[in-house]
Formats: sequence, C-alpha cells, structure tokens
Amino acid sequence: MSPTTVIAIFDIGKTNKKFFLFDEQYRIVLERTVQFEEICDEDGFVCEDLFQISRWIRRTIAEIIDCSEFEVQACNFSAYGASLVHIDEKGNPVTPLYNYLKPYPKSLQEKLYEAYGGEDVVALATASPVLGNLNSGMQLIRIKYGSVALYNRIHISLHLPQYISYLLTGKLYSEITSIGCHTALWDFSKNAYHDWVVKENIISKLPPIHETDEVIEITVNGKWIKSGLGLHDSSAALVPYLLRFKEPFILLSTGTWSISLNPFNREPLTVGELRQDCLSYISFEGHPVKASRLFAGNEHEQEVKRLADYFSVDTHYYKQVVFNKSLLKEIVSETETGSVEVGLPSSGFSKRELGQFSNYEEAYHRLVLDIMRQQKLSTSLVMGREKVSRIFVDGGFANNSVYMSLLAAAFPGKKVYASFVSQASAIGAALVIHGHWNRQGVPDNLVHLVRYH
Repeated sequence: MSPTTVIAIFDIGKTNKKFFLFDEQYRIVLERTVQFEEICDEDGFVCEDLFQISRWIRRTIAEIIDCSEFEVQACNFSAYGASLVHIDEKGNPVTPLYNYLKPYPKSLQEKLYEAYGGEDVVALATASPVLGNLNSGMQLIRIKYGSVALYNRIHISLHLPQYISYLLTGKLYSEITSIGCHTALWDFSKNAYHDWVVKENIISKLPPIHETDEVIEITVNGKWIKSGLGLHDSSAALVPYLLRFKEPFILLSTGTWSISLNPFNREPLTVGELRQDCLSYISFEGHPVKASRLFAGNEHEQEVKRLADYFSVDTHYYKQVVFNKSLLKEIVSETETGSVEVGLPSSGFSKRELGQFSNYEEAYHRLVLDIMRQQKLSTSLVMGREKVSRIFVDGGFANNSVYMSLLAAAFPGKKVYASFVSQASAIGAALVIHGHWNRQGVPDNLVHLVRYH
C-alpha cells in the first residue's frame, strides 16, 4: 500500500499545541494535541516554556518524516500573535517567551507614544489599540530601555509563527499577517513600518518581509520537503472562508479570544473604535481586515471552573448543557439593565453570587448571556456600511448551543451559522501554500455550516 501524500501543520495556541497531517482533500489523517506546564520569566510572571515547545516540534516532524505510512510533501505553521522570540547570532533565544498579558511599564508606554504624536495618532496609524505587551513592538521597546545589555544580545526578533518556521528552516523572515496583528509596528496608510520603528532603530532587529505563500525547501532526516513561513492564527482561520465565500460576511473566530473579523469593511478605524478594542489585521492577501476582540474564551474558561467547584460537577460539564429558552426567561427580566462596555476584562459574571442560581444550568445560561451582551457590541463594531448578511462562528463556541442560540437572538436580521472547518487555522496554513504541494484543486466542502435561529 502506497503512503498517503500529506502536509504537516503545527497550530500553536495559548492552551493547546496541535499537530495535524492533512491529505490532499484536506481530511485530517493524524491529529495530536499537547499541553505544556507554564514557567515563569525573570520577574516571576507566568509564560510559555519555549524550550519544551521547540523540542516537541522538532521531535514530532522528525518522527513523521520517518513514518512509512505518510509521504510528507510540505509543512506550515500557525500560531498566536503578540509574541516575539528574541534570538542571538547563534539562533538561541535570549529571553523567555514573554506573556502578552504581563503588565507594561506605564511611564515607558507614555514616553514612546508622546514622542510620536500621542496614543491616538500612533494607534490610528498602526490600527492597534494601546495594549502594552499585546502590542508586540512595545515588547522590544521595553527591553531596549529596560536592559541595554540584553537588548544588545538580540540579533533578530521573530514573531512566534516565524520562529516555529525558523526551527526547521533556519531562515530569518517576517511576513505580513504577523506584522499586521495589533503589533503597533505597521503603518496601514503607508503600507510600511511606522516611523517610530525606524527612528528607534527597532527595524534593525526585524528580519526582511517575505510573501505569506512562499516556501523554502528543507531536508528533514534526509528527505526533502517544502516549508512555509508560518502565519498569524486568526488570519489563517480566515483563509478557508475567503476562498469559499465572495458575499460579505463576518467571521467570529472563538478561542481564548473571540475575534470578529470583517474582511469587507474597509472603513478607516476611528478613535472611538480603537478605545473599544477594535483594530485591523492583514489578510494573507495583504488586505486590511477590520476586527474587534473580546477576551470571552478566557473568561468562559475561568468561570466554568468556578461553576464546577460550586456545583460539584466536572469542569467540562457545560458541554452537556443545551439551550433552554424557558430557563432563560426565568433568569432574565423583560428588560436587561446596566451598561455594557467592550474591552473590559470580563462581562461582570464573576461578581455574581452563585447562590442565587438554583442549579448549574441556570447559572451557565446567565454566564453566556452576560458574555453575549458584550459580544453583540463587539461584533457590531465591525459591521460597517457594507451589507453583511451572514455571521460564521468557528472555534470552541461553535459547538455551544447556548452561545449560538443567544448569538442568533442578538442578531435577528442576520443568518447565524456554526461553521465547522476541521481546524480552521491549521487548514488555512495549509491552503496558503496549496499550489506548492497539492496536485488537486481546493475542495468545495471545506466549510460545513449549521444555522441557528
């Protein structure tokens, strides 16, 4: 029996690190998921264990290359943004993989923005809300002014997807989806690095920009394969939809963050939108994608742990809860009261006393309803003037009937679909280099939709 022709994809999330093999029809023929214990940086703040991740990636690809069941033609990578790996001239990381949630020195942030026209001016130009370490360019500034010796040891700073590619290729590249994801590095109006990047000479630490669909021929255990450069996971998740649907839509990509992506909204960002955590990404084709973000997945993860402890059930019990319209009516008055602000750390559910709920199901409906009130405002921010008739939801919440039913209720004039692309970010990473490894056309059935009313 001849081996199956495949592409290998590493999809690196904050919680789960995944590895896939896709055949030429983009069917998953192998899937692995691992999690690694977090470590602490020099300040005692939790961060990823970059050494463990790197070792797992190298060992996994070497093992698969030697497997007679598969013929690996190519590999590519998707990973979360807002993270830089700083390496020395020998290619070794010189710092931990800093957590983007780590507090940023306020005085340093103010100093930089004031030097280049103020927060609003820089944020508008770079389509990046002022988010401290979530603006990965600011991570380099923190090192530059916080530790000259450490900064001088840095030869090159790579966005996480490109570092993963570098582990196998040895090539130092940047690519636009990683540069354009709320980094504060890229001037969208000039389509070039912002002036501050040049004047602060940060640009000397950034490798040359190459096309997202470029590949590099490498050898692994004596076998030649083609490797991609990697791309930002949210931009990767958008790829199957951009290839499949031409009418305007919004993709609500859910995971740790719930990110509403509208690739058809070309309206410039406003100061008001930026202050509500609105931003722009850049698609794999190089076009701006207006987006809004909500830390909903993270809040959901924390709160279901609290619910599980209180009601003495398994942490994943929420997966058994189905939408109950009658139950919802019991916990919600006819008119919801209280203001809702997008960009807040949480929906406010954490302040609710769990003793007010009769059971887990009731409390869980309340949790998702609280999250949905923020989600409606967040998604509405990117709706734009272009008529959007459909909202696609992929990721964890697509499997959640409570969330999906409440989203459909929040947007009664839109068609709301749970979208099932087998691992959208990973598929997207494979699709951008489709022509380099796949002898067949892109299948029409990659996106499966289930409508909620």
